[in-house]
Amino acid sequence: MRYICFDVETPNHFNNRMSAIGIYAVENGEVCDGFYSLVNPEQGFDAFNVALTGITPEMAASAPTFGELWPTLSPILKSGLLVAHNAQFDMSVLSKCLRDYGIPHSGLTSYACTCRMGKKLLPGLENHRLDTICRALFIDLDHHNAGSDARACAEILLHYIKNGAIVEDFVRCYDLDGIHTVKK
Repeated sequence: MRYICFDVETPNHFNNRMSAIGIYAVENGEVCDGFYSLVNPEQGFDAFNVALTGITPEMAASAPTFGELWPTLSPILKSGLLVAHNAQFDMSVLSKCLRDYGIPHSGLTSYACTCRMGKKLLPGLENHRLDTICRALFIDLDHHNAGSDARACAEILLHYIKNGAIVEDFVRCYDLDGIHTVKK
């Protein structure tokens, strides 16, 4: 099975556009095939998001837009099961970008969430935020950098798999058209 771990950063509180995306694949027991890009959100930035991510409007201005990146992103994202940490957020941003850019897509998409998995597989932690799990598992993290967050998600997923987790038990469906998780 191939898993596509991804993370997005957003420029503002609307959370309907990306300012960065990071993607790493997990396949054959290892993390491979990394991708990272800044994204021009074609929207304003909130000071909070700039402080959180370090991505400024000037940095994103010359980056490709989501629409320009989609021909590159689509085959990567469709090459395996989507996985994210706090996946509801990342899936909703992806869904809103597809909608706002008028990009045709299939409505239902399967995904797994390493945060949700962690609640069952690592019950003794104080919380299941990405940085907390990374500290517990000794995974390097430059938090709120989409590339680092995606890599950390992949390392967490690999840890779960190596310790006997059956990822398919955690798979849910996301309605990209309706922008919500569908009960399985």
